[in-house]
Amino acid sequence: MSQTVRGRFITLEGGEGTGKSTLQAALRGRLAGKGVDVVLTREPGGALRAEAIRALVLTPPGGTAFSPLAEALLMNAARSDHLDELIRPALDAGSWVICDRFSDSTRVYQGVSGDVPAEVLRSLEAHVVGTTRPDLTLVLDAPVSVAHERRTARKDSHDVFEQRDLDFHQSVRLAFSEIAHSEPGRYKLIDANQPASEVADAAWMHIAQLLPSAGLR
Repeated sequence: MSQTVRGRFITLEGGEGTGKSTLQAALRGRLAGKGVDVVLTREPGGALRAEAIRALVLTPPGGTAFSPLAEALLMNAARSDHLDELIRPALDAGSWVICDRFSDSTRVYQGVSGDVPAEVLRSLEAHVVGTTRPDLTLVLDAPVSVAHERRTARKDSHDVFEQRDLDFHQSVRLAFSEIAHSEPGRYKLIDANQPASEVADAAWMHIAQLLPSAGLR
């Protein structure tokens, strides 16, 4: 009896308005063309209870954001449920998972920008994520002014993070860039200040390198 090959875990990171959801859909189409079963998901959220926590964090009661530490705890609570209910079962079944945000976003938003001590976040991540770490993380980078224009053009309502000032978003951009350069084996920095098709092409160059180890071409 053949053993199911574990799926690959890909995460998309970057500031608000950098095009993560657009890229996510494009990559699913390309992988599907290779015969790959792809699961798209997001954080916070991705599972029933995790989605409830998402609503609580992004649109908090009274409109006032939680403290960075409270956000970090809530994000990790949602992540624990997400991993147990969706990500790990999908990977074990051989599906590829592409997640819009993961633990790196917590490092940036609640750590670098929110001043939660790095050792606290590392401890939470070690317990919650464990060995279920991304095989590849694509970090989308675009000028804050460009990302702001994209957010403004969207019709949907803006959450507590999107509503923060440009200085906050600039610090987020710089933090993601620093993380991307810290571990070049896993992180790949993508210029998101270009047409969506070119962003997808650049991302696909990195994803294609995962295909041979999964028995694909």
